[in-house]
Amino acid sequence: MARERGARSTLLARAEDVEAQYYDALQNADLERLMAAWADDEEIVCVHPGGQRVIGPMAVRASYEAILAAGGVAAVPEQVRRLQGTGVAVHHLVERVRVATQEGPRQAFVMVTNVFMHTAQGWRMVAHHASPAAAEPPPMAQEWPSTVH
Repeated sequence: MARERGARSTLLARAEDVEAQYYDALQNADLERLMAAWADDEEIVCVHPGGQRVIGPMAVRASYEAILAAGGVAAVPEQVRRLQGTGVAVHHLVERVRVATQEGPRQAFVMVTNVFMHTAQGWRMVAHHASPAAAEPPPMAQEWPSTVH
């Protein structure tokens, strides 16, 4: 099913550009700009923290529409690690999310994997998978040598 193309006029030259647009749109409750970061493909998939798989552009859009109805989400990507190959990029990161609680503002930490593909429209997100939130930040990822000896 074709979607509105107005928000897609910008050719996103790098997967990093798509990710920056996605988080900016999420923080500013800009549904059109957020959806412009996604590919036009029936197999796109999104898993929100603790949620089910949401598959396809209409379902992904509806899920974000519900989330953004209360306003932007104060999610900031941290500890971003990137793998890139020909036509595909995988980013795994930690989202630091500011949340309001009865005790006042708190932070939550969500482990996230974002997958991007290079399409005729430039780079676009094809998958966003977010773990349930934790109250404490995860430790920094440890580097291990690639050789055993």
